[in-house]
Amino acid sequence: MILKILLVAGVIAIIYFMFIKKKPAVQNSNKEKKRDEIDSSDMVECSTCGIYCEIDDAILSNGKYYCSKECIEKAK
Repeated sequence: MILKILLVAGVIAIIYFMFIKKKPAVQNSNKEKKRDEIDSSDMVECSTCGIYCEIDDAILSNGKYYCSKECIEKAK
């Protein structure tokens, strides 16, 4: 009798752990790195005129991106 109860409890436990219980989420450090990395082909908007240009061509000044020196001077 006790053996049957243990067998049923074991089957229920196996079903629970295999199908019902959620597996812990594995943190993928590659995805987090990709979000933080800036690609050279990313586009940013000029704070003055609103034109989009590649991040390699943009000028970063006071935490804002500008498309040219003229736009930086207009912003001042």
